[in-house]
Amino acid sequence: MSGAGEAAAAPPLIALENLRKRYGGRGGAPAVEVLRGVSLTIEAGEFVAIVGASGSGKSTLMHLLGCLDRPSDGRYLFAGQDVATLDADALAWLRREAFGFVFQGYHLIATESAQENVEVPAIYAGLPEAERHARSRALLERLGLGDRLDHRPHQLSGGQQQRVSIARALMNGGRVILADEPTGALDSRSGAEVMALLEELADAGHTVIVITHDREVAAAARRVIEIRDGQVVADSGRAGPPAAPAMDGPPRAGAGRGREHQGPSLATELADACRAAWRVMWINRFRTSLTLLGIVIGVASVIVMLAVGLGTRQQVVAQASAFGANLLYMSSVGASSRIPGRSVTLADLQAVAELPQLAEVLPNVTGNKVVRFGEKDLQTYVRGTGAAMPEVQNWPVRLGGFFSAEDDRDLAAVAVLGHKLARDLLPDHPNPVGRRILIENVPFQVIGVMAEKGAAAGDQSYDDLLLMPFATAGVKVFGQREPTYTAMTVREGASVDAAEKAVDAVMFERHGIRDYRIGNAAAAIAAKAKTEDTMTLLLGLIAAVSLLVGGIGVMNVMLMTVRERTREIGIRMATGARRKDILRQFLTEAVLVSVVGGSAGVVIGLAVGGVLIAAGVPVIFSLRAIAGAFLCATATGLVFGFMPARQAAGLDPVVALSSE
Repeated sequence: MSGAGEAAAAPPLIALENLRKRYGGRGGAPAVEVLRGVSLTIEAGEFVAIVGASGSGKSTLMHLLGCLDRPSDGRYLFAGQDVATLDADALAWLRREAFGFVFQGYHLIATESAQENVEVPAIYAGLPEAERHARSRALLERLGLGDRLDHRPHQLSGGQQQRVSIARALMNGGRVILADEPTGALDSRSGAEVMALLEELADAGHTVIVITHDREVAAAARRVIEIRDGQVVADSGRAGPPAAPAMDGPPRAGAGRGREHQGPSLATELADACRAAWRVMWINRFRTSLTLLGIVIGVASVIVMLAVGLGTRQQVVAQASAFGANLLYMSSVGASSRIPGRSVTLADLQAVAELPQLAEVLPNVTGNKVVRFGEKDLQTYVRGTGAAMPEVQNWPVRLGGFFSAEDDRDLAAVAVLGHKLARDLLPDHPNPVGRRILIENVPFQVIGVMAEKGAAAGDQSYDDLLLMPFATAGVKVFGQREPTYTAMTVREGASVDAAEKAVDAVMFERHGIRDYRIGNAAAAIAAKAKTEDTMTLLLGLIAAVSLLVGGIGVMNVMLMTVRERTREIGIRMATGARRKDILRQFLTEAVLVSVVGGSAGVVIGLAVGGVLIAAGVPVIFSLRAIAGAFLCATATGLVFGFMPARQAAGLDPVVALSSE
């Protein structure tokens, strides 16, 4: 007896108390009252038809019953709990666990198959994939669509689409079936089949509420409630005891939820969002390709620009280092070399050579001269230098030998040719050693050919040089005994900066003024490297602009996507998606677009880099740059996709469902 008493005391499943709904009333416009104090109760297990003419308020009442909208006044109690006290997540739980919607327009997601449409509520309920597939397949087979599982809505007839809609309503149990004009878009035969299905569900214990204007359809129900001008004008009353006990009420706002009340797992939703996004991208592949173009160009440009910049930097540094990174260079400043007692002299160099920080002091006298062999004349750069030059500047001899200190003392008329000069001056002599040439009509014997050297960045190529002993050049060619400039090698282990300061101290003591200039090769290399770094950064920033433009393209296409898929968003909300589920789904889609574009950009960037390497362009790929470009592309999707995703999550379910 106590059990019977508890059952009698249980609250009705649905209780409406003076429910009102108004629209408008803002900005001075008068409010339109659609529902005017509706009060009724519906017990669990009833089969109810709410009938009324178009504009009577019956569809608005269904939206309120299904928690798609909120009343302006009055109370809606579901299983004894005031729905107004529930937060957005609890309302989503009700739509997911308690209600199943069957719409006149079917409201199936166009890009999903029949089975995938049926599974949507289960995804948001967090049902494991295997169980989801098995249940959806069983429901569709039960409704006679076992051979239509993979068909999309446009491949199904109206009756078949409505049966898919019913299967979706039953996916999570469908304790309360809300059917809005379920036969309105069907022929008479299909309509009769759908009503027969609803009667079977009512017989099985489901609470079925049909919204219709067709009194023949309403006659199939066991209770008919008539609504007119937003008020209940007739109610045939409940026929018989409820066929099933009332379900548990929804979770309270902010209350803890059991496992069955949780939303989808992150992995499940991400997988579903990626699958849905990929399908939409493929269907709109031309538009997607144009959207991806900005991301692809941006990522590929960043990778290629930075790779070329790094390659060029390394090449410049390597070239500069090849001429000696531990070198100091000294020369007279301005007109001082023409003023007696003011130029850098050999006596100065002897004093400097005594510094412990220096290993070699190499005077040089240079100038352009005409060199002749046979009938061939060439203007070239002649350099008188010391015997230690090959060691000082890491420049080996390829053929023959280099002159000695004795040659320098004896004013020997010997010359060593640069690689290119030997080829251009004596093209018919692969080995010119022993040949005699004329320099300003002074005969010199070629004793060697230097190895190919190239040029330090911005300097004349060393391969065009003609080298001779310093004293010989000063007396026989240039008529000057003082050096044009001096190269000094810093001893191993000594600081280049300290050596430069020591040289400056000696020279300042001897001259009293700084009428000389001292250059640091290491500092020059660092300056060139910094210049290249600056250029690389500039190129990278230019490339990053493409990435930014690509991000704006992603945002634009996502805004279009939200607009195009507004009804789909409404369907997902009606089947139990929370606002954060919609936000996460569209954000995932934006990121997926960027990830695909970023991946394509990486591949294209590496391919372009490979072509440049084959063409002889210095290229060095940086794993950090590649990873950075890809992560920036992903972040671009996240940042620029947030606003469209937030807009999607903020849509009103009723407005979204009614969109075209």
